[in-house]
Amino acid sequence: MSHPASRHANVVLVGFMGTGKSSAGRLVAHKLGFQYIDTDQLVSQRAGMDIPRIFAQNGEAHFRDLEASALESLAHLERCVIATGGGMVLREANRERLRELGFVVGLIASEAVIFDRVSRNSRRPLLQTDDPRITVQEMFAARAPLYEAAAELMIDTTTRSPAEVADLIVNAARQAFAWQTQA
Repeated sequence: MSHPASRHANVVLVGFMGTGKSSAGRLVAHKLGFQYIDTDQLVSQRAGMDIPRIFAQNGEAHFRDLEASALESLAHLERCVIATGGGMVLREANRERLRELGFVVGLIASEAVIFDRVSRNSRRPLLQTDDPRITVQEMFAARAPLYEAAAELMIDTTTRSPAEVADLIVNAARQAFAWQTQA
């Protein structure tokens, strides 16, 4: 994937729920001396309620609108690590904005590991189904190509610790930003 000419000096993490965006993102921010921003937290703060409540009261479409608005509000930022919600890539406009925001890294993991990680959290609204494992499989299959389309680099977190993932992201970001400043 080409490097956008207007890209900001941010690291943007995309990926399915449970791939380690938040865990690795906080470590990357610390290592680079960047601010850490979680778009799900931003949406919750702006809405004045948690994400399960947003879904319950207003539905997924409203949440996606709030998510897009939150992403748009980050356009002016520099030197941030931005961990996005798993569905951020569902809208093409969001994928374009992600690439403008910075160096986009996609995190992936095996479906089994993702299910193991996400099943520990009973507050994920999209997994409140009769068969969450099937839901994960279907959502993962639909979203995986979108993560790959948005990202400049994909990292498999299946067998890596958050620290290992963070080191890979930091090294790749340093290369990406060095390339950017020489262009």
